Amino acid sequence: MNAIPAAPGAARFEAPDDFDAINRIYRERRWGDGLPIVPPTVERVERMLAQTRRARGDLVARIAPGYGAASVEHIAVNAVLAGCDPEYLPLLIAATEAVADPRFNLQAIQATTNPVAAWIIVNGPAAQRLDINSTFNCLGQGAWANATVGRALRLILQNIGGALPGEMDRATQGQPGKFTFCCAENEAENPWQPLHVERGFAADCSTVTVVGAEGTMNMNTHSKDAEELLRVIAETMMHPPSNEYCHSGEPWLILGPEHAEILSGGGFTKGEVKQRLWQLSKMPAQRMSVKDLLRVKESRTEELGEILPDTLLPIALRPEDIQIIVAGGPGTHSVYVPSFGNTYAVTREVEFQA
Repeated sequence: MNAIPAAPGAARFEAPDDFDAINRIYRERRWGDGLPIVPPTVERVERMLAQTRRARGDLVARIAPGYGAASVEHIAVNAVLAGCDPEYLPLLIAATEAVADPRFNLQAIQATTNPVAAWIIVNGPAAQRLDINSTFNCLGQGAWANATVGRALRLILQNIGGALPGEMDRATQGQPGKFTFCCAENEAENPWQPLHVERGFAADCSTVTVVGAEGTMNMNTHSKDAEELLRVIAETMMHPPSNEYCHSGEPWLILGPEHAEILSGGGFTKGEVKQRLWQLSKMPAQRMSVKDLLRVKESRTEELGEILPDTLLPIALRPEDIQIIVAGGPGTHSVYVPSFGNTYAVTREVEFQA
């Protein structure tokens, strides 16, 4: 079996035509994520490369912290390892470009002790074309595209970026989203503009948005009152041991369709929801620990002026920095996704073969 390595700089190698044997090789070389990999044979990689007009050697990005060269071919290899269908390659090329944007701050995300993971949100026709789940259990198991696309980006960050756990990846505990974290927005049940349109793309454009996400917090509330719903969401967002309150951030909300409809039916635009949440989630500085408050003062005094115990800390610099998508199926659940703090989401268009 002729295999292509997952990391740049290594030569192609001959491996036994045996699933268990090649998985042992990949485990020894730390080119996997702890789950079985699909052997990246020349034939599988070629099928993947046929889905893009870009040449195999084209440099898409350099991936921090090791700044390995993410060529089209090496993105394809890691997509094969993750079990991706060939049609997913253009989406992964766009996601790789997005994480390398300086606004995403990949160097910090890859090397921090924080559990931050790269979350991919898909919008536009690509979601349906690739069957990316946006409804029931969209953050969970069961959808091939969601699982393998998110996994492939993690392998790219590890194998090309060099962020191996315990080495350059210094996460204290990490989180399950570091295996895979990908969904589509449920645009059909979104009462407002979908994310990609809000961010300046045409409705018929396919995009990926990458987010530096600390994790997920379920919010189960049966409230049918829009103002009350906003209050309980804001109180969930407010927590003292937070990078967002320390540095200001870009918190994300995944509103279930039922909650989105309550807010829209209550007369709120998406912008007004952000404004109310920004106001309601302001937290007294005295709720921070003593040492964390020193970090806040170092980070945010220029923004907020003198910070006293009763100073109200906003979770983000501006209301519009609070980000909202609608996703999931029926049910009285929404999800708060705190961000790493020192990161901003980046959106890129997906370029499919004609």
